[in-house]
Amino acid sequence: MQIIISNSSDIPIYQQIVDNIKREILNGNLVGGEALPSIRTLAKDLRISNITTKRAYEELVSDGFIEAVATKGYFVKSKSENYLKEEILKKIEQNLEEALTIAATYHISYEEVLTILEALKEENMHG
Repeated sequence: MQIIISNSSDIPIYQQIVDNIKREILNGNLVGGEALPSIRTLAKDLRISNITTKRAYEELVSDGFIEAVATKGYFVKSKSENYLKEEILKKIEQNLEEALTIAATYHISYEEVLTILEALKEENMHG
C-alpha cells in the first residue's frame, strides 16, 4: 500500500491518508480482510504523529471502509462490489449536487454546467 501525503496541501494530513486508503480500496488494490499497517508503523513510515494516523483510521472505521479487530489491528472490511459502487456513486452525486447548488447561486445555466462537465471529461480522457 502506497500512501502519498503532501505537507504543502490545504487538505489535512489525516484526510489525505483517508482519501489514499479509500482510493486503494475502491481501486481493488486493498481487498477485504487485508491487514493495514498498525497506527504506530504507518505514523513512523509517513513521519507523522500517531494521533493523526489514529484519527484517519477512526474515520475509515466510521465510514465503513475498515474495521478494528481487538488485539489484531485494522483490516479492510469485506464488501460486495455493489456496495463499493454505491459508495462511489454516492460521492459523485454529492459532488454534482454541490456543483449544481453553486451554479444556481451564481445563475449559471445547466447547459453551462454540462459544457464544463464535457470539457472535464475530455481533459481526463486525454490528460
